[in-house]
Amino acid sequence: MVSAITSTTSTTTSSSTTSSGLSADYDMFIQLLVAQLKNQDPLDPTDATEFTSQLVEYSNLEQQMATNDKLDDVLSSISSLSLGTGVGYMGHTVEAQGDEISVEDDGTVDASWVYSLGSAASSVALTISDEDGNVVWEGSGDTASGRNTFTWDGKDSDGNTVEGGAYTLAVAATDADGTSISSTTYVSGKVTGVSSVDGTTVLELGEMGITLDAITRLAA
Repeated sequence: MVSAITSTTSTTTSSSTTSSGLSADYDMFIQLLVAQLKNQDPLDPTDATEFTSQLVEYSNLEQQMATNDKLDDVLSSISSLSLGTGVGYMGHTVEAQGDEISVEDDGTVDASWVYSLGSAASSVALTISDEDGNVVWEGSGDTASGRNTFTWDGKDSDGNTVEGGAYTLAVAATDADGTSISSTTYVSGKVTGVSSVDGTTVLELGEMGITLDAITRLAA
């Protein structure tokens, strides 16, 4: 994944955990209340004020459970709405900050890279590494200030098609004095599908995935 799926997942999990805890508290409260009514001394009943307080606590607990159920419904509706929004990206090219793309088993590269330079460079060295950190390709890139696109054909420096997996691009730009120039790397690809993972909408770029909140640029 280009962007880690965290925010919506943690919210949904928290809501479910809270509902489960409240349900357990609710059942325990009812059991204690019933036991109290069964076992109180008719000649010395439970203090009315205390009993009323317990009933108020019971009512509050019941309302809190109902609120949590409605919250789960709202989260589900938001997830469905977000998925519908994701469908609008189908066929479009999206871009997100990141340096890793995927190559399928047949050698198909699911995305390209874009790197942005803080200023014009004298030289730009590009290095592609596999999941184990092994360098598979090295070369030079465009030196213009701003956005530069780099499309890889999925082949190593010897011209052999690489194995399927994740590959990372490293950009090292320097000026005429050899001073490093800042750079930011992005991945860019066409949306081929939309899915929902734990309530989070993910745009599919082949075997890659980008969450909606990670998108930094949209193109036709």
